[in-house]
Amino acid sequence: MKKILITGGSGLVGSKITEQLEREEYEVAWLSRSQKEGRKTFIWDVEKKEIDPFAMRWADAIIHLAGTGIADKRWTEKRKREILDSRVESTRLLFEAARTEEEKPKVIVSASAIGYYGMDTGDKLINEEDQPGDDFLAEVVKKWEREVRHFESLHIRTVMLRIGIVLASDGGALSEILKPPVAAPLGTGDQYMSWIHLSDLARMFRHALFHESLHGVYNAVGPKPVTNRELTQKAAKIKGKPYVNVGVPAVMLKVVLGDMAKMVLGGNKVSCLKIQSSGYKFRYSDVDDALGQLFYQYKE
Repeated sequence: MKKILITGGSGLVGSKITEQLEREEYEVAWLSRSQKEGRKTFIWDVEKKEIDPFAMRWADAIIHLAGTGIADKRWTEKRKREILDSRVESTRLLFEAARTEEEKPKVIVSASAIGYYGMDTGDKLINEEDQPGDDFLAEVVKKWEREVRHFESLHIRTVMLRIGIVLASDGGALSEILKPPVAAPLGTGDQYMSWIHLSDLARMFRHALFHESLHGVYNAVGPKPVTNRELTQKAAKIKGKPYVNVGVPAVMLKVVLGDMAKMVLGGNKVSCLKIQSSGYKFRYSDVDDALGQLFYQYKE
């Protein structure tokens, strides 16, 4: 497989995957609403249910990342519908495009989310066999994965990576944690954050893409979850930012964030044993190493 089609390619994760694949001389194209300068691009419009038919004919494999940002805006009913529809409808459009082609991509690796398990699972170590939650995010992920699984009926190898909290130097959770003048834990600060370094996440997509033994669902998190307090304190220290060990009150977060507050006040302690057992080796398994690389830009 040499030709990789990526949806959501211009985002944080898609850009990193593109960088890694092109470094290894794979051909990468993005499926996007508009032409991207200097980038092979196929056009689609999910709302209009339109897609360039040559995208599927070109691609040996698909990496599916497209979806409206979960934490970008307050969760109004309209926004919740956008979050769900962007994932379900985009996946459905890809499936219909693949279904009509005689020569189909060999594999699809789709983003999913540990939100599948619920926004707060306490300190229980969660694996892929655990039951889904019953809150908004869990419902979104269940419906999203159901659409992705339809690719199996086309005899396309199908992998879903349930992504945790992505640590990156520009964007992602760390930007939000360090945005206030003084860093502080959220709520009690005892909620677990199952994190993964951006580089490891991109490498994990590559691992799923090229290892034919991988099928189904895998947790895309690092091996050592930390609490919100621990991550905030360590990030503040290494960044040289003031830190106070007094949590932002839950009631304040609920006023500011509305329903989204449940996501930041809750947490998940998620296992990555299944992806490790498939042969994946983490580059950043310890949060100190991950933060050191991100803030000091050590060579990967």
